[in-house]
Parts: sequence; structure tokens; C-alpha cells
Amino acid sequence: MDVFQEAEMLRKVPFFGGLDPPKLKLLAFTSRAVRFGPGEALMTRGEASDSAYVIIEGEVEIVGETPAGEFVVAVVGKNALIGEMGVITNAPRGTTVRAKVPVRALRIADHVFLRLLTENPDCALHVMRDLSGRVNTGNARLAEALRDVEALQARLRTAEQGARTGAPS
Repeated sequence: MDVFQEAEMLRKVPFFGGLDPPKLKLLAFTSRAVRFGPGEALMTRGEASDSAYVIIEGEVEIVGETPAGEFVVAVVGKNALIGEMGVITNAPRGTTVRAKVPVRALRIADHVFLRLLTENPDCALHVMRDLSGRVNTGNARLAEALRDVEALQARLRTAEQGARTGAPS
């Protein structure tokens, strides 16, 4: 795939949709096309956030970790932008991202991505809106999980009281 084809694909990514053709070509030229097989990590929790990725083809799993093991937080596919949060915060990767199926992606180096944001306010606004939406969704899921835990704790207290008094729960 050449720079022109990559630039055309980038134009279809909502994040880059507002960029003019010369900027898209420059982004395609300064980025690197990469491929990942099923199960292969695009990024691993704890490693340096040295790039962001745009998924061109395929799907990836965003994987969380608990003491009990791994779990899939989300599955994202074509045109998704991933890894940008670590680049923006200059913090190590917060999650592992693995290819669910064969994946073709465009790797954008951290300095290129940050320059893109600082020179293109529409791109920066799109990223802020996307990240804010993810935070809101995460907060809603957390609130729901806390309600579920509180309901289970109440049921457990009722059962324990019933066991102490001999009453059925």
C-alpha cells in the first residue's frame, strides 16, 4: 500500500476526517503500516506509550487485569484510534491491546501524534470528545457495578442474619 492509499484510508477515520489532503499524506508518510496476527499484542500494559494506532482492518481486544486474571474491556475495529491516552498523558500503557483476528494498523509515533493535535484544533477536539465519552461510559459502568455490589452485600447481610436467628433467608 502506498502513501496515497494510506492517506485515503485515514480520511475515512473520523478523527482525521477534517484534515486536508496534504496533511493526510504527510501523516501517512510519517506513520508505519503494521500487521498483527490473532493474539499478538499491539501494546502491553506498563510499557512506554510511544505511539498511537489506527485500526485499518480487523478487530482488537482491550484487555484489563485483576488478581483473578484477564478480562476483555472492549473490542474495537476498523477506524478506531487506540493508544492515544497514554501518548497524551505521557504515562505507561494502562491496558494490553491484542489482535482478536488478523489486524492491519497504522502506527503513529508519539511526537507525530502530539504535533497533529497541537496543529489541528479540530483533531484535538475530536480526541477530547472521544476520551470524555469513554470516561462517561466507564463511570456509568462503575456506578452500575457498585450498585450490584451493594445489593449483593445487602443480600449477604440478610442471609447472615437469617442464619443467626434460624429464620429462612
